[in-house]
Amino acid sequence: MTEAAPRLMTFPTARERPFDPPDELGRWQEETPVRRMTYPDGHEGWVVTGYAEARAILADPRFSTRPELLHSPFPQRPIRQEDLDRLPPGFFIRMDPPDHTRFRKLLTGQFTVRRMKLLEPRIAEIVADHLDAMERMGPPVDLVSSFALPIPSLVICELLGVPYGDRERFQRDSATLLNLETPVEESRAALDDLFDYLHDLVLRKKREPEDDLLSGLISADELTDREIAGMGLLLLIAGHETTANMLGLGTFALLTTPAQLAVMRDDPDSVENAVEELMRYLTVIHFGLIRAALEDVEIGDHLIHAGDSVLLSVPLANRDPERFADPTVLDVTRSAHGHLAFGHGVHQCLGQQLARAEMRIAYPALLRRFPGLRLAVPPEEVPMRTAMAIYGVHRLPVAW
Repeated sequence: MTEAAPRLMTFPTARERPFDPPDELGRWQEETPVRRMTYPDGHEGWVVTGYAEARAILADPRFSTRPELLHSPFPQRPIRQEDLDRLPPGFFIRMDPPDHTRFRKLLTGQFTVRRMKLLEPRIAEIVADHLDAMERMGPPVDLVSSFALPIPSLVICELLGVPYGDRERFQRDSATLLNLETPVEESRAALDDLFDYLHDLVLRKKREPEDDLLSGLISADELTDREIAGMGLLLLIAGHETTANMLGLGTFALLTTPAQLAVMRDDPDSVENAVEELMRYLTVIHFGLIRAALEDVEIGDHLIHAGDSVLLSVPLANRDPERFADPTVLDVTRSAHGHLAFGHGVHQCLGQQLARAEMRIAYPALLRRFPGLRLAVPPEEVPMRTAMAIYGVHRLPVAW
């Protein structure tokens, strides 16, 4: 067992190419999959770039996701006690079992493969409606605002029971919260605004229940109104931001690799593998996931001490050559199942089957409706979400 001396270093975030993690992270991975890193607040923690090591930590109950135990690897986003005190009740991704289990079990049945299959005709209808609107509008259009963002937003709104007419408000607040450069006070105001919105909506549904997920949580009578609002906040952000950015960034990647685009467009049997490969290759969890060791744990040849924070670089883990052959190559024919883009273990993304259904329907429908789809600007002019917790493109101008 080894325990390397801490090295003062800044976690690299600057990307030399839009679809690839920072080159320096790749060099770290080549040296060792687990290494010491001194965090901005002086905490001597770790960064993990290896697939096997990241997967093991995500599955290990000796690692916690509770924010009060974590240290931030980003100087612009320190973890402050006053922010912890404002964390909404019901925000269960920041809880460990058994608290996490209590909330998650109320939702598990809502996001099964079977339930998502039942939603597919409605998702296809929503996709077709937006393609019709794009066709009427004519090129050039911004694929993000006309396609990638509205489709998952409308789907999660209908599932939760959130009025889609309020999308400007929740999309604005979500973008503010996910921007690592947002001033602290603005971030707090966005969180408060979004929580107040969901809380008011829960109270309204309590008086006038409908056939939706929030009303179902209310009728179960196991949670407080504020806990349901906190769960709704989490599901609303995660339910539209992640898939929206995969649709935008994935289309950008396909447009720059015509052979891969042709497979996705022309071979229906390839779509499932293609979606998994795009998630592996692009991994919109921009910087990774943070955990804290609850006790001393051996990971590989390293002893991680109780209290140590560990940053799991999921984008690098998904490009580990020990797990995926030619990992820097986008190959939509490969089987990329087992990637960590949805996480792993008890915190694995609850809505992953919904996201998969949306992507399996949306990508081929877009490419078949517009077989001549192309970028309307040079690739280097596409604005990337370099400062956001969820990576992607701010805009994607396209023509056909």
